[in-house]
Amino acid sequence: MPRGTLRVYLGAAPGVGKTFAMLNEGHRAESRGADVVVGLVETHGRNVTLQQVGELEVVPRRTIAYRGREFTEMDVDAILARKPERALVDELAHTNVPGSRNEKRWQDVGELLDAGIDVITTVNIQHLESVNDVVEQITGIKQQETVPDEVVRAAEQVELVDMSPEALRRRMAHGNIYPAERIDASLANYFRPGNLAALREIALLWVADRVEESLQQYLDDHGIGSAWETRERVVVALTGAPGGDVLVRRAARMARRAQGDLIGVHVRSSDGLAARAPELLDDHRRLLVDVGGAYQELTADDVATGLVQLARAERATQLVLGASRSTRWHEIVRGSVTSKVLRAARDLDVHVISTDESEERPAGFRVRVPVTGISRRREAAAFVLACLGLPLLTVALVELRADLGLTSVLLVYLLFVVGIAALGGFLPAFLAAIAAFLLANWYFTPPVHTWTVAERNHLIALVVFVVIGAVVGTLVTRMARRKAEALRAQSNAETLAQLGATLLSDPDPLPGLVAGLRRAFGCVAAAVLRDADGGWTVEASAGEPVPLDPADADVTVPLDAQHVLALTGVDEADVTLLRSFTGQLALVVERRRLRAEAAAAEGLQEGNALRTALLAAVSHDLRTPLAGIKAAATSLLQPDLQLGLPERTELLEGIDEEVDRLTALVGNLLDMSRLQSGGVELVVREVGLDEIVPAALRGLTLATSSSVVVDVPETLPPLRVDAALLERAVANLVANAVHASPPAEPVRVVGGTVLDQVELRIVDQGPGIPLADRERVFQPFQRLGDRPNGSGVGLGLAVAKGFVDVMGGELTIDDTPGGGTTMVVRFPACAPARQVVR
Repeated sequence: MPRGTLRVYLGAAPGVGKTFAMLNEGHRAESRGADVVVGLVETHGRNVTLQQVGELEVVPRRTIAYRGREFTEMDVDAILARKPERALVDELAHTNVPGSRNEKRWQDVGELLDAGIDVITTVNIQHLESVNDVVEQITGIKQQETVPDEVVRAAEQVELVDMSPEALRRRMAHGNIYPAERIDASLANYFRPGNLAALREIALLWVADRVEESLQQYLDDHGIGSAWETRERVVVALTGAPGGDVLVRRAARMARRAQGDLIGVHVRSSDGLAARAPELLDDHRRLLVDVGGAYQELTADDVATGLVQLARAERATQLVLGASRSTRWHEIVRGSVTSKVLRAARDLDVHVISTDESEERPAGFRVRVPVTGISRRREAAAFVLACLGLPLLTVALVELRADLGLTSVLLVYLLFVVGIAALGGFLPAFLAAIAAFLLANWYFTPPVHTWTVAERNHLIALVVFVVIGAVVGTLVTRMARRKAEALRAQSNAETLAQLGATLLSDPDPLPGLVAGLRRAFGCVAAAVLRDADGGWTVEASAGEPVPLDPADADVTVPLDAQHVLALTGVDEADVTLLRSFTGQLALVVERRRLRAEAAAAEGLQEGNALRTALLAAVSHDLRTPLAGIKAAATSLLQPDLQLGLPERTELLEGIDEEVDRLTALVGNLLDMSRLQSGGVELVVREVGLDEIVPAALRGLTLATSSSVVVDVPETLPPLRVDAALLERAVANLVANAVHASPPAEPVRVVGGTVLDQVELRIVDQGPGIPLADRERVFQPFQRLGDRPNGSGVGLGLAVAKGFVDVMGGELTIDDTPGGGTTMVVRFPACAPARQVVR
């Protein structure tokens, strides 16, 4: 069964008449004999819309009960059973009531299309997913109902229903869109002229893009390769040559006047070698983006061919080139890119723009003599070989002159010249060929010992000999240069890869990156300097002596408004490659700054959280014992309240208990403050757990200590700890365990040894601590699972862990068999003293 076709009426804004357009199309289709039904039309209480339905068949809606109310939605099953030729479905982006067949109406429409039913539907531009955020920025209203762009783009027809903002506002004022009570608010908010104009432009651009896609598909389907001037596109060629900024600005003005697109293209050579001035090319690329253009790169054997092919692929209408500065001889030998483009781009308007070199050349860029790729030692060896070898070879050939013809002599000389070319390149080979030419003419060309050549064939042979020698020397030199450039490119790529790995692996890659740059380029020293209050500070450096000021460096490369890369002892040939790292260095510097700001913000956040928790503790947990003390003291001071000895004793005991409780709370706060500020001073001595545990229990209240069972043998090895801190830690752990245990279950404190460690286990039978919360319980002001009226501020475990850690021990959490929590304190045991035998 063929899939049905989809036609969409896209509204620029609510009220432009898309529902009317859909119904009118339904009437026209019905008048032509088509079977048309109205699957769903939203009238929004407008009688004019209801009248427009007319005699079209309407499929009854389906009623759905939801949260005690009844709603109506399109009955997809009824439409499928009716199976008309065409169905009219309003508001494609609508969200169906829970319990419907599908979540979205566009999914209902998809089922109708799959069943072979043609669908005509409506949607407003603000409901398209791709522009939803833009519409929210313009109108301040986030559309909750959206439809994927792919659904609408897949439609066979998309027709824009548009209306000027003034006409739409008049329709609103006349009550043709919303009820009277909503008119004033709508005109003052969503339906403001600026909002409507912006929505209209978004709709026009969206439809234009879809038309462009359809046109592109048509051209591809019909094999049309030439550009159709439906939309202006200007392509500008970028080479990285001085004066390219003038070219970019000129092309931008051309594209702006034509209301078209601007595309900048750089064609790289297929050998993979870099442009002659990549730093200028980077500037031109940034300028292109600033003026609203898009940048592309491609690799091609022939620059002109690649440029024309890309222009045709982009359906460009205009191609902008810079005037060539090549010499006439260069154009004769290698050809003119401009001439090739003019011959190949017959369907494009080609503009050749003359540019002046007003653009400043960047530091490190200068025209240099091309590198041959052959070392000076090899060239010198070739010259020496030519000077010595040619006379000796000539002497040997003169001896054999009677047996050798001119052709054989020239072949021997040619072999010698080729060897010179392979060793020293073009210049030694060319000079050797000229010398061999003269020697062969003087000694072997009749008449000998004269510069006259009697036969034309001999003259041709001598000239061809010189040409072959020059060609071989040229090819050898070119191959050597290509090899040198390729090796350099490989080295540069390896350097980039190594430094890129530093960026990924090191949390603070700036020092490693600067050191890697210095090693890779053989600099004497490299440093990243930051301008701070008029002076320069070193952020990272490598090598000696470190340049402390940009004036002390040979080369400086700006990274951002405050940072520069300063280099000393760098080869000028490496400056271009170095500049390619400035982007990475700038990113590293920016990341470092953001990390510092994030750390500061995290510290502030932790401080704020700590202060908030402390205020909560002070406001509740510290006031509770104070309130008990105040109440008991007030009762004792009442002159008219006759209290007996038992009542007075009870009140005094309550005051004493609350004071102990308050003292413990304040002590924990002070201990936490000491731990966080690093102000804990240790007084370390050897002490046994059998001394620590009783002392810790004596510091607890009688009710707490009486519910603890202690099993700590006196034979345990001693520990080197601060006895006072360990007592506080054990007291906090025991108090926490007693608080968590049921009243009938005592807390057990058990000591023992495991290998070379002494363990103290505080075992309770409470509810236990889940694995996910075991790290959080050691954070300050955490009272996970505590009863709301529990005492304490959530510092006991945090203080205990802090004290144990600062003494070199370990505090962990285990499960108690049968339920509960076991706090395990571990310390290394002291080595027993040696017994001296006399």
